[in-house]
Amino acid sequence: MIGGRKAWIAWPAGLACAGVVAGLAWLAAPGVPGAVTFAGDLLRTGSAVTAAESGHTARAELTDDCRSLYPDGLWARLSWRPHVVLDQSRDAPVTAATAVRDALQPAVRMTCTWRTESGATVATTLATVDAAAPAIAQAGLQAQGFTCTAAGDGIRCTKTRGDTAEEQVVRDGLWLATVETGWHPDGYTDALVHRLWPG
Repeated sequence: MIGGRKAWIAWPAGLACAGVVAGLAWLAAPGVPGAVTFAGDLLRTGSAVTAAESGHTARAELTDDCRSLYPDGLWARLSWRPHVVLDQSRDAPVTAATAVRDALQPAVRMTCTWRTESGATVATTLATVDAAAPAIAQAGLQAQGFTCTAAGDGIRCTKTRGDTAEEQVVRDGLWLATVETGWHPDGYTDALVHRLWPG
């Protein structure tokens, strides 16, 4: 013990300090996941981009690479999941409604297929289509058992059969087609829709 320091003062002071540190750690705990996501996005992209900023510039920044299609948060959730592989191609949309695909004659920009080691997949295709595509798609998809709702100047149609969920968004000259088999990431299509059509 250092001369002149009293144990009866040092112990209570040390315990009080430990209590303050524990309290601060407890208060900061809810912010840890957000901080980890922020740091990861910063390391991957080289810059911190807010959701609002990425939404307003999404169409301008869109390329033919899958990374440009995904908002940072969704990209992090998918790419950081253990044993997941991303395959990028220009394959036609994976859809049960092949007649609709043939009628729309899409010009595929990218097809992004995420695969888990168990064989579950999430496949998304972004393609350009004719301005009349929403009406053609709605008639064809509803005939195939899809449920369709309005989405801006276009449509959004969904269908679930067993463990496979299919969602089609046709709007403003774009066709966003997603088929999820055995894996259904929360908010997946909503995030892509907001990326392509912010506001």
